[in-house]
Amino acid sequence: MRRAALSLLCALSLLPFVLSPARAADAGERHLLYVVAPGIRDYLQFGGAGVLVFDMDRGHQFVKRIDTPASRVSKPENIKGVCANAGTGKLYFSTPTKLSCLDLRSEKTLWEKPLPGGCDRMALTPDGKLLYVPSFEGPHWNIVDAATGGVVKTIETKSGSHNTACSLDGSRAYLAGLRSPLLTVVDARTQEVVGRVGPFSAPIRPFTVNAAKTRCYVNVNGLLGFEIGDLTTGKMLARVEVTGFEKGPTKRHGCPSHGVGLTPDESEIWVCDAYNSRLHVFDATAQPPKPLTSIQLREQPGWVTFSLDGRHAYPSTGEVIDGKTKKIVTALQDERGREVHSEKMVEIVFTDGVPVRTGDQFGLGRAGAVAKP
Repeated sequence: MRRAALSLLCALSLLPFVLSPARAADAGERHLLYVVAPGIRDYLQFGGAGVLVFDMDRGHQFVKRIDTPASRVSKPENIKGVCANAGTGKLYFSTPTKLSCLDLRSEKTLWEKPLPGGCDRMALTPDGKLLYVPSFEGPHWNIVDAATGGVVKTIETKSGSHNTACSLDGSRAYLAGLRSPLLTVVDARTQEVVGRVGPFSAPIRPFTVNAAKTRCYVNVNGLLGFEIGDLTTGKMLARVEVTGFEKGPTKRHGCPSHGVGLTPDESEIWVCDAYNSRLHVFDATAQPPKPLTSIQLREQPGWVTFSLDGRHAYPSTGEVIDGKTKKIVTALQDERGREVHSEKMVEIVFTDGVPVRTGDQFGLGRAGAVAKP
């Protein structure tokens, strides 16, 4: 009897580790990484299709795959962007033709809408009410009601609309087209263009901004590195080149650096290097930023973002990198053991099964910011 009782106690002590992911989430706060695939073009070898969820608190173990109408078709389209809001409990993702809305608690797709001109990498206002959705490399952005998917306004820049970000305080939206060296700034309350930053030395590719809305960091065509813009004056401030590495042909995107992000505390800038399959880390507190180290990756990166607390960095190649040591601690794998690569991922924090905070896909600076969910 005593031995049986000890065995029972031992089994009970292991319950937290063997509970299903859905039930374990009810025990308290949980940090999950939502990765939407196919997130490297339409390549299904990098994790298949769907929304893949990883447990950030348990070594980024695979938790589940959420199927959507977009993932169930015979040939899924590539995912162009992802964003989420804890207050509304919704996650959004785009393909070149449609915008989709997923309820985070029921995991049901609430709607799937084609938009005029298609879709690219969008951004969501911090209150969860509006989405700025670029048409697919077209002349305009659609401003979309996040509850219904209806278009409420368009902004025409004629720039080859491509990448978008919103400030953490919800006052600004930033629009970058892949055929323009200017970053367009929109007042997110009036939906009017209030400024432009640049020109930079070439058309803008990925970019990020700091929390104070004073600096932007942009990749541009032809540059292994990044350029810095002043969001208050509209001037380009500096060009920072990666030294000691050659430029060469890339598999995707057609530019040496496609992916740049600020650590949440804004102390570092991380920039992608496709040809050399590396991330280069710069000290953002120095002027101009100074190189710190370079990290070898398993494939060519095209994006980088961070966990909300800055503990981990996530390149699109699927490695999980310790933010302090700059060492790779693990790499994402799906339920079949396949490498998971994606440029479209976002952290969502749950408490007792309810979403309470969300990160972003853009590597936005968060120093001193009081962000909404």
